[in-house]
Amino acid sequence: MATTNGDTDLADGHNPQNGAVYDPTADPYVPERQSADDMDEQRNKNIAYQYLCHLEEAKKWIEACIDEEMPPTTELEEGLRNGVYLAKLGHYYAPSKVPLKRIYDREQTKYTSKGLHFRHTDNINYWLRSMEDVGLPQIFYPETTDVYDRKNMPRVVYCVHALSLYLFKLGKAPQIQNLYGKVDFTEEEISIMQMELEKYGIQMPAFGKIGGILAENMSVDEAALHAAVIAINEAVERENADETLGALQNANALLVNVDPEDKQEYQNELFSAKEEKKENALNKDPKKLAEEQSLREGEVDSDVYDTLLTQAEIQGNINKVNIALEVASLNEALENQNANVVLKALSNKILGLKNVDPDNIEWYMKELQAARDAKGQRLDKDEIQASINAANAKAKSEKDLSKAVADINAAICAENSAETLKALKRPEANLPKVHDNGEQLYQSELKEIRDTNEEDLNHQQLSVAVQVLSAVVLINDALNTGSSDETINALLNPDAALDDVESDLSYAERYYSTLTAARQTKAEDGINFLTQEEVQQCIEIVNQTVHEEQERILAITAINEAIDEGDADMTLSALQMQYAKLNDVEPHEAVLYQKQLHAEKEKKAANSEDESDPMLWLDEIQSTVNSCNKTAADFNKLAYGVALINTVLSSPDATPESVMKVITDSGVGLHSITAECGAEYLKELTAAKKAKDLEGDEDGDWVCHTTKDGHNYYYNIKTNESAWVLPEGAALNCHQLTKEEIQAILTRVTSAHDRQLLFKSNEDKIITLQAHTRGMIARKSFHERMDFIRRQLPAIIKLQSWLKGVTQRRIYKDRLEYLNTQEEATIKVQSLARMMAARNKYKKRQQYFRDHVKEVVQIQAFFRSNQARNDYHILISSNNPPLKVVRKYMHLLDRNEMDLSEELELHGLKAKVVKQIRSNVQLENDLSAMDIKIGLLVKNRITLQDVVTHSKKLKTADMGRPASGIKSLSKEKRHMLESYQHLFYQLQTNPNYLAKLIFAMPQVKTTKFLESVILSLYNYAANQREEYLLLKLFKTALEEEIKSKVDKMMEIITGNPMVIKMVVTFNRGAKGQSSLRSILQPLVKEIMDDKNININTNPIDVYKTWINQQETETGEATDLPYEVSTAAAAMGHNEVTNRVQESITKLSSLSDKFLSSIIAAIDDIPYGMRYIAKTLRNSLTEKFPDAASDDILKIVGNLIYYRFMNPAIVAPDAFDIVDVGAQKGMTTEQRRNLGSIAKVLQSVASGKTFGGDSDHLSGLNKFVLNAHERFKAFCIKVCDVPELDDRFNINEYSDFVNPTKPVVYMSVQEILDTHALLMEHEEIVAPETDDRLHELLSDLGDPPSIQDLIGHAPVDTNEQQAEALLTNLAKSEISLTLTNKFEIAGDDDTDMVQLFIRTKRLLVDVIRVQPGETVPQVLKTPATEEQKDEHIALVSKRVKQDEKATKDDDKLQRTMSVLHDSKLPLESIKRKIEKNLATLEEAKHVSSSDNYQAMVTSIAHDIRNQRRYRNQRKQELLKLRATMNGLESKSGFYQEQIDFYNKYIETCMLNLQTKTKKSKESKKKNEAIKYTGARLHEKGIILEIEGLSENQFKNVLFEISPVALAGTFEVTAHFLGVKMDTVQIVFSDLLQLQYDGVAVMKMFSRAKVNVNLLIFLLNKKFYGK
Repeated sequence: MATTNGDTDLADGHNPQNGAVYDPTADPYVPERQSADDMDEQRNKNIAYQYLCHLEEAKKWIEACIDEEMPPTTELEEGLRNGVYLAKLGHYYAPSKVPLKRIYDREQTKYTSKGLHFRHTDNINYWLRSMEDVGLPQIFYPETTDVYDRKNMPRVVYCVHALSLYLFKLGKAPQIQNLYGKVDFTEEEISIMQMELEKYGIQMPAFGKIGGILAENMSVDEAALHAAVIAINEAVERENADETLGALQNANALLVNVDPEDKQEYQNELFSAKEEKKENALNKDPKKLAEEQSLREGEVDSDVYDTLLTQAEIQGNINKVNIALEVASLNEALENQNANVVLKALSNKILGLKNVDPDNIEWYMKELQAARDAKGQRLDKDEIQASINAANAKAKSEKDLSKAVADINAAICAENSAETLKALKRPEANLPKVHDNGEQLYQSELKEIRDTNEEDLNHQQLSVAVQVLSAVVLINDALNTGSSDETINALLNPDAALDDVESDLSYAERYYSTLTAARQTKAEDGINFLTQEEVQQCIEIVNQTVHEEQERILAITAINEAIDEGDADMTLSALQMQYAKLNDVEPHEAVLYQKQLHAEKEKKAANSEDESDPMLWLDEIQSTVNSCNKTAADFNKLAYGVALINTVLSSPDATPESVMKVITDSGVGLHSITAECGAEYLKELTAAKKAKDLEGDEDGDWVCHTTKDGHNYYYNIKTNESAWVLPEGAALNCHQLTKEEIQAILTRVTSAHDRQLLFKSNEDKIITLQAHTRGMIARKSFHERMDFIRRQLPAIIKLQSWLKGVTQRRIYKDRLEYLNTQEEATIKVQSLARMMAARNKYKKRQQYFRDHVKEVVQIQAFFRSNQARNDYHILISSNNPPLKVVRKYMHLLDRNEMDLSEELELHGLKAKVVKQIRSNVQLENDLSAMDIKIGLLVKNRITLQDVVTHSKKLKTADMGRPASGIKSLSKEKRHMLESYQHLFYQLQTNPNYLAKLIFAMPQVKTTKFLESVILSLYNYAANQREEYLLLKLFKTALEEEIKSKVDKMMEIITGNPMVIKMVVTFNRGAKGQSSLRSILQPLVKEIMDDKNININTNPIDVYKTWINQQETETGEATDLPYEVSTAAAAMGHNEVTNRVQESITKLSSLSDKFLSSIIAAIDDIPYGMRYIAKTLRNSLTEKFPDAASDDILKIVGNLIYYRFMNPAIVAPDAFDIVDVGAQKGMTTEQRRNLGSIAKVLQSVASGKTFGGDSDHLSGLNKFVLNAHERFKAFCIKVCDVPELDDRFNINEYSDFVNPTKPVVYMSVQEILDTHALLMEHEEIVAPETDDRLHELLSDLGDPPSIQDLIGHAPVDTNEQQAEALLTNLAKSEISLTLTNKFEIAGDDDTDMVQLFIRTKRLLVDVIRVQPGETVPQVLKTPATEEQKDEHIALVSKRVKQDEKATKDDDKLQRTMSVLHDSKLPLESIKRKIEKNLATLEEAKHVSSSDNYQAMVTSIAHDIRNQRRYRNQRKQELLKLRATMNGLESKSGFYQEQIDFYNKYIETCMLNLQTKTKKSKESKKKNEAIKYTGARLHEKGIILEIEGLSENQFKNVLFEISPVALAGTFEVTAHFLGVKMDTVQIVFSDLLQLQYDGVAVMKMFSRAKVNVNLLIFLLNKKFYGK
C-alpha cells in the first residue's frame, strides 16, 4: 500500500468556476513555471480550502445523525468546543454509553450566556467513551484539550471523518459526503482559515488515508487484504456482477453478509460509489496532472485509494444494499399484514434493529402501520427503529400498568394500608398524585368501593377514585394548617368532585369550622380523616345554615320595615314569617307588639351614636315578643282580679272573708294586706265603691288599665275579652275601682293598723324618745346662741381691739414723748451701729476673697468654660438646639481669608492633578509608541524623520487657543454645553447608569472606558464628593456582578471579575499609590539595598551555583554532573540542602516582617479598598449563606493582598514603590528575593501549604498556617469600616449646601464616546420609559462631530493629515461645570427645598446682627440703628469676598445668588423671611407652633458641617499636595526617558550626516516608480480590485512617488491612461499595520493590497534594502 506524508491528499487547486481560490495557471501573464514562494502560497490556500470542505462534510454528516442544525462552517470549530454536539453524536450510535440526561448543558444555554465551563469537558469524554464502545481504533482519537482548548481542531474533524466511515462500515450511520469543489467559500474566509492554520502550526491529517488506516488496524495480512480490495475494484470497474461477487466472497477481503442473490445490486451500488469517488478525486482542476507534477516535485506518489474504494467503503455499501433490500421486504410484509414475516424481518441481523421483542409483534404492527399511513409511503430504517422503540415503550407501559393494578387490588384486599399506598405510588400505575399522609383514607375508601363493586377495580376506576381521594387528602391537610383560605381552595379543587361549594370567602370560615368539628367528632373514635361523603355532608349543612341565615336576615329586615310603617297587621305578618322562626307570636297581641317594638327601636336609636336608622336584631325582637306576651298575660289576670273585687264589693253579701280572698289573689298583685284588717278593708272598699258608683253616668262594659310603659289595656268585665285598642262603639265603665285605688285604700288601712300596734308595743321607747327630743331642743337653743356669737364675732373683736388700742396708744405716746426729747442722740447712735455692722461684714467678705483669689479665678473660668461646653454640646448633639446657642456660633458660617485661599488652592490643585494625570498617561502612551517607532527604525530602516516627527509630540502642546466650539458664545453651543453638563451630572450622581453600561458594553472596552471616562468623570476621586460617588458606583457594580454573574465563590479568584479589576486599577493609581509606597517602600528598599540577601529556594539553581563556585575556587573540574533533572536529586547533596535551608530560614523571617508591617499598616490601606472588601464580603455572604466564613475571608484576602499588594512587591519599579532611573533596573537577585517573599505571602493569604513540586519548602508550612490565622484576623479588621454616608457625611442636600458646583475635565473624545455608548445601550441602561436619562439624551440628539465640540477644523490639508489633526484635537480637554437639570430654581413657591435654603440664609444674616430667644421674637423686634449698620457692613464684606473669589477663580462662584436678597434693608429681609416661612409652613416644612425650630436646627447642622468641611478640605489639600508631588516625580521619570530617547535620535542624526556622500544615489531612489496592476498582481501586492477582472489589471497603471514630507508616498492610479484617484500612504503607518498583524488593507476603497509585500517594495525601491 502506497504511503505519503500528511499533505499528499490535498489538491493544489480546484474548479475555477467556484471562484474560491485564485488559479495561477489561468493567468496568461504568469509564466508557466511559478516561483517556489508563489507555489507555497497557493498550496497553503488550497490546504485551507480543503480543510473548510472537510469541516462542511463533518457538519452535514453530524446534522444528518443528530437531526439538529449546527453553526455555520466557519464557526463550527468554536461550536464543537463545548462538546454538546459531539455528545449528542455519541448518543446516536451508543445511547447506553451516552444517555441524553447526562449531557451537560444540552440546550447550550449556559454556554451562550457565560461561555465555556470546565464541566463541558465531560461531554467530550462521553464522546470518546462512545467511540471506544463501538470499537473505533485509538489512533484516530483526539485529546480532550484538542477540542476544549481548540489546540488541534483538524485532528477532531479527522476523527469525525474516520468515525463516519467506521460507522458506515458497520451499517450504523449514513456515509459522509465528499464536498470538495462543490461548496464555495469567500477569499476572506479562506485567508482567515489559512492564517489560523499557520498560527497554530498544525500539520493537516491525511483525510484520504482513513480507509487504509482502518484496514491496517485489522489483525490480518495487510498485503492479502490490499490485493483483495484491488481485485474487487477492478471487478466492479468491469461491471461484471458474477466477477464482482466472486471478488467479494474472497476470504482475504474480510467482507460479511454477502448474499449471492443480490450480486447485481452490489455491482450497481459499488460501481456508483466508485465512480463518485473517482469524480471527486478528479473534481479539482482540468489541469490537475500537470500542476500536481509541478507542485509535488521531490514528493512520493499519491495514495491509490484516492480513486479506489477502501475495504470499509466496500463493506459499508454492501451493508447499505442489504439494509435497503431488507427494508423493502419489511414494507412488503406490512402491506400484506403478515405479522410472522414482519417479525422475521425485524429480527434480521442485517437490519441491526435494536430491542426487538417477539411478544410485542402486535404493537409493532400497529405502530409500523400507523407510521406508514402517516408518511404515505414506505418507511426507512430509522423510521422503523423509531416505531419499534415507541411500540416497546407502549407495550411495557401497558404490562407495567396491568401488574400495578393487580398489585393495588391485592394490597386492598389484604387491608394492608402501607402496601396499598406503596402500590398506588408506583410510576407504572400511572395514577394521579398520591399523598403519604392519606394512607388510611386510600385504604378504607378503596376497600369500600371494591366491596361495593364485588370485583377488582380496573385502572379507570382507580384513577377516578385516587384523583378524588387525593383531593380529599389535601382537604384534610388544609384543615391541619388551620387556614380557612387553604381549606376553601382545597374544597374548590375540581378533583374532589364536591357539589355546591361556594367560592365566596364568607363561606370559608364556616366550612373550616364545620369540617373541623366533624373531624374532631371522628377523632374520638380514632379516625383522623374525613371521607369525601362526609365532606359533602358538611358542605350541605353549611350551605343550608347560611341559606337560612340569609332568609332570616330578610325576615328581620321586613319586620323592621313593618315597625317603621306603624301598621300592627303588617308587623304581625312579618313576625309570623317562616324564616324568622319567632316563637309564641299571638295575633291578638299585634298592637302591643307594634308599640313595644317601635319603642325598643326608638330606644336603640337614642343610645346609638350612628346617625343611620338602627335595626332591631332577631334576639331583640324575640325578647320583645316574649315581654309583650308576658305583659298581656299579667294584665289579663290583673283585669280579671280587679273586676272580681268590684263584683264582691257590689254584692250585699260581701263579708270580710270574701274580700280577703279576692284581694289576696296573686294575679291582682296587691300588697300591704293584713288579715286582721279584713273588716276594715271591707268597710273602706265598700265605701269607696259606693262613692264610685255615684260618679258619672257612663256604664259601659270595658275598663282600662295602663301598663308601666303607658300602654292602655282594655278589658270587658262581662265577656272577659281584652284588647289593646278600645273596640269601636265600646264604652268605658267609670264605676269600677281601679287597682291603684284599691291599693291606696289597702295601704292606708294597713298603715293605720300598724301604727296602733306600734304605739302599744313601744310605750317605754316613746318616753325615751321624748326625753331625747327635749335634750335636742335644749342643745339647739345653745347652738343658736353660739351661732349668734360667731355671727357677731367682728363686732366683738372690734370692741376688744378698741379697748386694747386705747391702752397701747397711751403707752406709745409716753415713749414717743421721751424720744422726741432725745432725737439727735438717737439718730447718731443708730447711724454708728449700722455703719459698724456693714463695715465689718464687707471687710470680712473682702478678706475671704483675698484669701481665696486663686479658687475664685478657677471657679469663674470653670463656669465660663462649662457654659461654653454646654452650649457647644447642645449645638452638636441636641436635636433642637435653642436659637441663643446657635447664634453664638453663627460666625463659623463665614468664609474668612484662609477659607478663600484654601478653596482657591484646592481647586487649583484639583485641576493640576487631573491635568498632570492625563499628561502622564499621554506621555506614557507616546513613549510606548516611541519605543515601537525606534524598534521599527532599527528593523525596517524607516526614515529618521518619522521618529523625529513623533518625538515632537512629547513637547508641550499649545494651550493658548481662544474659546471655540462648545465653549463659544452662541445659543446653540451653550445649549449643547448645558445638556452635556446635565447628562454627566446624572451619570456622576446615579451609579446605576454606569454600572449597567459597564456590563452592557463588550468586556474588551471596559478597561479603556474605566481609564478614559469613569475616572475622568469622577476627577480621579480628587475630593470627598467624587470619591464618595465613585465608591458608590463600584459598590453598585460589584453587587450587581456577584448577583448576576458569579455562580461559584471561587470564580472571584479563578476568574477576572470586571469590577474587582476596576477597583484595583483605581486604587493603584495616583490616589492609592502613596498608600502602597508608605506600606511597602521601607520593606522593599531594605531588601533591595541589602546586598547580602540572596534567597534562592530552587534546588537545581542552587546546585548549579554550588558547582560553579566549587570549580572557580579550586580551579579543578568537579566529579559531579553539571546538570540534575529533579529537585530531589539536587537536595541529595548536603551543601545544597544547607543552602536551601538557609534561604528558607531567611525567607521565613523576611516574610514575617512583611506580614507584620502590612497588618500594622491597616490604617494606611485606602478606605476605598477596604470598603470594597467589606462590600465583597457582605455580597458573598448574602449570595452564599451556607459558605464557610473562612472561605469568604480567603477571597477578601485575595483581593487585598494578591490583587492589590502582591504585584507591587514583585515589580516595585513598575508600580513606583521605589525610584529607578531610566537607564537602571532591578537586578535578577532583587527580583528573585521579592518574588520568593511574595510567593510565601500568597500562600499565607490563601492558607495553602507547600507540597508536591515544592516539597522542599515544606519547612515553611508551620509558619504559613500560623500566619494564615493572623491574616484572617487582619482581613476581618480590613472589612471593619464605616458606611459611605457616615464616612463622608454626604446626603441628598449636600449639592445644595456646597458653596461651589462640581467641575470635571474631560477630553472631547471621552465625551463623544460616552454619548455614543449611552445611545447604543439606552434601553439597557434606562429600561423605564419615564427615566430621566431618556430626556437628557433626547436634548442632545445624535453624537456631534469633533469639529462641533472643539471648533477647529483642518484647513488645506489632505485627508490623512486632516484625520491625524482631528485625532489630536479629540484629546483636547473641556471643563464641564456639572448641574442638575431637574433641580427647580424658580420662585419662592415653586420648590420648597430651594425656598427653605434661601430663607435659611436670609435668617442667618438677621440673627447675626439681632439677638433674640426665638425666631418670631427676632423677626418682630424692630432693629436698632447700630444693628442696621452692622448688617450693611456684613453685606459689604461678603460682596468683596465674592468679587475676589470670582476674580481669582471663576469656578468659585456661589451656586445660588443670594446677594440680591441680602442687599435689601434689614426690615425688608425680615418681611421676606416671614412671607417665606408662611409658604414653608403651608408645605409643612416648618411650624410656627415650635417657633420654626426646624429652621434653627438646620442652621446648627450647617455650622457642624462647615467645621467638618474645613477639616475635610485640609485633609484633601494634604493628599492633593502629596499626590501632586508623586505625579511630578513620575513626570520627571518620563522626562528622563524622553531625554534618553532624544540623545539616541541625535546620535542617529550625526550618523546620518556622515552619509552625505550617498546623496546622488538617494536622488535616484527618490524618483517615481510605475507598475501595471497585472505586474503588482504578479508580485502578490495587488490581491483584488473590485469591479475589475484579472485580465483587465494590465489596463491599470500605479505610480508611486515620495513627497516632501519624509516617509510619505503618493500613489496615483490611472486606467487606460486616465488619472482616476490619488492617495497618500505613510510608511510608518504601514509598519504599524504590520506590527498589529494586519496582512491586507484597502487602497482607493477598491483595491486589496498585501501590506507586507508593499513594505518590501518600498524598502527595495526607496530605502535600498
